[in-house]
Amino acid sequence: MPLPAFVSSPYLGEMHMVYLQITLKIADANRAAAAGVYQKYKGPFLDTIAGAKSKELLVRDEDVQVLHGFDTKENASAYLQSELFTADVVAGLKPLLEADPDVRIYQVA
Repeated sequence: MPLPAFVSSPYLGEMHMVYLQITLKIADANRAAAAGVYQKYKGPFLDTIAGAKSKELLVRDEDVQVLHGFDTKENASAYLQSELFTADVVAGLKPLLEADPDVRIYQVA
């Protein structure tokens, strides 16, 4: 049985995922619109951003998180400067935000 791409194996060499987590404070009334922005740009993110591996929308009562998977920290950081992020995603989400987003990059140990 083949292993998923994110699983490391001594036979495949060591692989590490990097996660870009963006936490957004969005009112309940605006969450459907925010989910629409997520859906609209998920495909272009996965198809055009260097090193992009995954993108998930996580929803809880307090906030909404978008968890992006990358192959390297450098590619995660570069996405934050990309036109897709700055011109499209930020422009779509900005009117929906109640506070500045919390942006963090994590590397799997």
